[in-house]
Amino acid sequence: MDDSVIIVGGGLSGLRAASLLHSQGIKCAVLEAQDRIGGRVLSVEVEDKPELGKFDLGPTWYWPRYESAMNRLVEELGLATFEQFNDGRVLLERSINELPEQHNLSSDAMEYSRRFIGGAQSLIDALAATLPPDAIHLNTRVISIHHQNNDRVMVQTNAGDFYGNSVIIALPPRVAEQNITFWPELPANVKTNLMNKPTWMANQAKVIAVYEKPFWRDHGLSGFASSWVGPLQEIHDASPSPDSGALFGFFSLPSEMRLNMGQEQLLELVVEQLTRLFGPFSKNTKAILYKDWSTDTNIAVNEDAAPLQYFPNYGPILDGDRVQHIYFAGTETAYGQGGHLEGALQSAERVASEVIKQLS
Repeated sequence: MDDSVIIVGGGLSGLRAASLLHSQGIKCAVLEAQDRIGGRVLSVEVEDKPELGKFDLGPTWYWPRYESAMNRLVEELGLATFEQFNDGRVLLERSINELPEQHNLSSDAMEYSRRFIGGAQSLIDALAATLPPDAIHLNTRVISIHHQNNDRVMVQTNAGDFYGNSVIIALPPRVAEQNITFWPELPANVKTNLMNKPTWMANQAKVIAVYEKPFWRDHGLSGFASSWVGPLQEIHDASPSPDSGALFGFFSLPSEMRLNMGQEQLLELVVEQLTRLFGPFSKNTKAILYKDWSTDTNIAVNEDAAPLQYFPNYGPILDGDRVQHIYFAGTETAYGQGGHLEGALQSAERVASEVIKQLS
């Protein structure tokens, strides 16, 4: 198969780069190892209950005040969004033996953020719709990338070989370094830089308790809670609409402890904590959705197991973004907003611009 640009990874960064290239008449192929597009964007429905809405097990919000690339794309694609619900009192859990504290926050205490109607997956699907139907290749795992003597690149996959003028790798840097063989080998400093970019979300897990309605709002609560007890350290209202309720939380437990405990026991502790915080109705879940990103080998490698103790020093893998005809994109390579959806977009736009310049 012969395409001008081969993009490895069908997440937000890869799809945005493909859309920009396609808009300039540049043919491209997006190779995605999984059976779905989106990468760390994952919006799901409750089985047999689609009327409850879609829920984000990956990125949830964006912040319009600071994220200009996302603002432009939302307008460009005509996406429908709504404001994150933060009205009402917040809860602070200091001890399992004490009632949670309730506090009123000023209106500007929580940064204004928005969510996507239909979940963040609606952003992914809208980008995919800008591409030709045959541009995206699912279940296509890249094995090796060969730079050929005629300044062409061959990408070997489990589904056949692809040839192009350039390759954009839009994977977590550590995944790319460990899972893809490069011929010739990447320079030592590039391999080091790839491994020095911790994968955002790779040691995290997210849980969503789905309810018939957001009952906490009736009691003047925002759904936001912070806990020193756990297992969830931070909880937010994740309701997709006023007619369907959901609370989601981030865990304080490291990935190894979550795995040793097992999902069943872990989710029992989650319901116990929500009951302590929001009352007995918290037990009446319609479903509990769970995703442990540390077990996803398309996202996490062994080096990602340790919790991040500081915000990583993200940014381009190397000056000029490329080694020969191989470019690196993704949220871990963004100059700003690394780890966020905004970072993925900024990186994709920067690299797409470089590829367009090279090909012209």
